Amino acid sequence: MLILASSSPRRAEILRYFCLPFTQYPSHFDESVIPFNKDPESYAKKLAEKKASLVGDAFSQEIVLAADTIVYFKGKIYNKPKNSEQAFTMLQELSNQWHVVMTAVAMCKENVCYSALEKSYVLFNPLTEEQIKLYHKSDPCLDKAGGYGIQGSGSILVNRIIGCYYNIMGLPINVVTELLSKMQVNLWHYLKKP
Repeated sequence: MLILASSSPRRAEILRYFCLPFTQYPSHFDESVIPFNKDPESYAKKLAEKKASLVGDAFSQEIVLAADTIVYFKGKIYNKPKNSEQAFTMLQELSNQWHVVMTAVAMCKENVCYSALEKSYVLFNPLTEEQIKLYHKSDPCLDKAGGYGIQGSGSILVNRIIGCYYNIMGLPINVVTELLSKMQVNLWHYLKKP
């Protein structure tokens, strides 16, 4: 069985596209202890690895999957907003701009850990203050990096993407497939039957 070290409903939704059994067991790793050293890729990987390692201590015989998604724009990391004002400011800054969404995925089992990272590029439509407020009324987004989600009503924010849609949602399937294969699990064998 797989342990998903995340409380994210979006990551669970993506895993449910397959019939691989899994249980959610959120990691309570304190992300503030990892400083951002201007390298967003290594920062995201460290966070995912720490989350997987922490939960892996409780489930050493299982495969533990952890992920960390960050939004990166002009040298700055946009994590989950602390409040609605911060979420509003994030969307104002990202309006009519390209930004990068990175998701690092880490998998651990019995002290063996692998990690990889996916990058996608997102162009937002120009957004007015009223549009941002309307969007946040529809989807509060305090649990999402960058203060938005691409799925559902968040689709109205986005003009174009380059890269993996599921990465922007929070769990890049290609990376998950690659890491599971290193753990001797073939995700193709867990496709759902009609």
